Amino acid sequence: MKFGKRLKQQVQETLPDWRDKFLSYKELKKLVRLISSAPPFLNGSVEYGKAEAQFVRLLNGEIDKFNAFFMEQEEDYIIRHEELKQRIQKVIDTRGPSGSQPSETEYDEEMRKIRKDIVNFHGEMVLLENYSNINYTGLAKILKKYDKRTGRLLRLPFIQKVLEQPFFITDLVSKLVKQCECMIDIVFPVEEEGREKEGREAITVAGEGIFRNTIAALMTMKEIRRGSSTYSHFSLPPLNLPDSDLIQLFQLNSPIPIV
Repeated sequence: MKFGKRLKQQVQETLPDWRDKFLSYKELKKLVRLISSAPPFLNGSVEYGKAEAQFVRLLNGEIDKFNAFFMEQEEDYIIRHEELKQRIQKVIDTRGPSGSQPSETEYDEEMRKIRKDIVNFHGEMVLLENYSNINYTGLAKILKKYDKRTGRLLRLPFIQKVLEQPFFITDLVSKLVKQCECMIDIVFPVEEEGREKEGREAITVAGEGIFRNTIAALMTMKEIRRGSSTYSHFSLPPLNLPDSDLIQLFQLNSPIPIV
């Protein structure tokens, strides 16, 4: 499957509010085709220069779009992560065995809600990591196509610029993903059998929401990596699949293998 179709599939399978935030790959591809089909004698002309400038402006506009969306989500995740920690501590302090108002029933009910929110929150952050990956991949592919068809050399300097953009630097989100996974040790039972049972319950609750979108996104990214004939430092970034026990719990309730 070609990248354009895979990107379309990714967009369809992501969260509804995210669908207009992805790379305008089809529009860029049309512009590349238009520029590359110009008669050879126009190469270097004013008209050709204007067409290339339009292509670069569109690319820069896409990067601005990615950065604005990514930083907005990143800021939101920092707040939500802190709120989750506070919720867990509050339930332990009030309804836990040593709390001020201990209640096993209310404690279990509150923790069940928190488990669902953690699964959804974790999945949404993984979606954002893959949002970064697939948009970077799309930029690299369209630039490679442009260079190949026009004989120009835009790809290298432009990708070097992309590598410094906020949407590409996912260190903070990756750190939050790991910290979110550490919460599992608090809100899921310690016993392995009980943990798997609770994991299935949480994922069943979230299965129609972000979890399903997350698995679809991961499968699309894995397929992109597997199907590419242009594996290089510039064309395809690493696919950072979560490697914790949480993914093992996901697999228990999913017919789709993640690894």
